[in-house]
Formats: sequence, structure tokens, C-alpha cells
Amino acid sequence: MSFAPRTAFDWRLRTRTLTLGPRTLLMGILNVTPDSFSDGGDFASTEAARDQALRLLDEGADILDVGGESTRPGATPLAPEEEQTRVLPVIAAILKARPEAILSIDTFHAATARLAVEAGAEIVNDVSGFTWDAAMPATCASLNCGVVLMHTRGKPNEWATQSPIPPIGVMPIILTGLRDSILAARTAGVPSDRIVLDPGFGFGKRGAENYIIHALLPQLHQFGLPILSGTSRKGFLRTTIAPFHAGSPPAANSEASLRATSASTVAAILAGAHILRVHDVRPAAEAAAIADAILAAGTLVGGAIATFTRNTPATPQ
Repeated sequence: MSFAPRTAFDWRLRTRTLTLGPRTLLMGILNVTPDSFSDGGDFASTEAARDQALRLLDEGADILDVGGESTRPGATPLAPEEEQTRVLPVIAAILKARPEAILSIDTFHAATARLAVEAGAEIVNDVSGFTWDAAMPATCASLNCGVVLMHTRGKPNEWATQSPIPPIGVMPIILTGLRDSILAARTAGVPSDRIVLDPGFGFGKRGAENYIIHALLPQLHQFGLPILSGTSRKGFLRTTIAPFHAGSPPAANSEASLRATSASTVAAILAGAHILRVHDVRPAAEAAAIADAILAAGTLVGGAIATFTRNTPATPQ
């Protein structure tokens, strides 16, 4: 197997531009929620969230993704006003401490997106791909911010009862959904160079369905847009390694979960992901360094082979 170089992109944000492709960028997860699946309540206060943000930045995070509403399976919907009460003070505290920090707001509420960007966030990360709030496409267009469009199948309170997806149908569902999200963004006036795509591991996909996404991730390149992968601490990874842990999936924040995440991280990068959304930044940075070196070596050798092929006469028959 050979590894092709990632396509390079300039991702335009609200006030700056990020170059994607030469190396993997890391989006550190900062949940200021009491009920997120692996770190709920850990950073619920503004001070705790600020301190964790600074740790993630010091460990190598290129972006911080601040979220105030859990989207774990079965999560209870939250009023936008409560979400804003959680995230806006944290955004202000982070930017006061690190004015140069690049912040993303993890929300599907247009009202929260607007206030967060006006407070200094550069990116809106919408897990619904512009499908849960009709005002979101026009809001992001007017804010001139970067956007992450993620594919979601159904809503958190529906995931437990959804029918399985036939293996052959997993990627068509995702590709169709992302195509619709891109169309909604462009129709509202969001330029292509502000868009990153996320296939939505675990969001309405269960178990082995997520490994199909992993295996077929290169199919997302057909859109000609950068790719974000978010598998950090996901249940499908922990279930896979359960046989090594007396048959029970290890805890989400365990060392075993971290190792599984690192394996997934490398696979996603070699498939062409430009950005990784992770809880544990330093281990992800180390894994990304290895995967990036493999991509660089593949590019170098691939170029040398192409030059050799062009300059070598065909073998006489």
C-alpha cells in the first residue's frame, strides 16, 4: 500500500487562515457540560475550563472546540440560553489568557453560534451539518467564520432504537447527507474555502458501521474539501478491545481507550484527514507526528518512483 499526499487547503476563518495538509492539525475538546460521555462535570466552572484550555494549548492543540451541550446518546436537549451561559464566559476567559488562541464553538444553535463568534470564536462546529436549526446557514454566512459540517443520522434520543445500516449503505448515507449540507451552506453564501467536513463517527452509526467509515474515509475527498475526524474515546473503539479487558469495554478516559484512539488517529490521517478532534492532545500529537512522517515518506518515494519511471526506457520485448 502507498500513501498519497494530502491535498493542501487554506481554511478561511473569521479573522485568519489556517493551512491544512502539510501536517495534521489538532482540535482539542473542551466540554463545559455536566453530562458529556467521558468528561462531564470535569470542567464545568469557568476557571477549570480555562485551565484545561491552557493545558490543551500547551500540549499542542491548534484549535479549541468549546461545547456547552452534550450530544451523547440519549442526551436531554438544552435551551440555547443555558448553553450560552456555560460557553460565553469560558470563551472570554480563554481569550483573555491567550488572545491568539483559535476557538471553535461546538453548537447546533444559530443564536449560540452568533454570540460565540461575536465573543471571539473563529469557527462554528455544527454536529447536525446545518440540519437542526434552519437559521444556522445564513448565520454562519453573515459571520464570515469557518464552519465544520458534520453528518448526523437522527438525534441523540433516537440513536438507541435506530435500525442498523446495511454495510453497503453506510457511506452513501453519509455522502448524501454531506452533499445536502454543503448545498445548504453554499446556497446561504458560505464559500467553499470556509468549509471542513466531518463524517460523524458514532452519530447515528453503531459498532462496525464506524469501521466502514474508517475504511472508506477517502471517499470524502470527492467533495474537494478538508476532512475532520473525531473518534476520540468513542464507544465503538472501546467495545472492540473489550476482549482484552475481561470482556468489558474499558472506561472512556482510561489508558486502554487512549491507545485505541491513537490507532484510530493514525488510520484517519493515512486516509487523508486534515484535522483530528481529540480529548488527549499530547498523545494525539505524537501519533500524528508518526502518521505525518509516513505520508511525507510516501510523497518523497512516490515522486522518486515517478521520476524513475519517466526516465527509464521500456524493457525491449
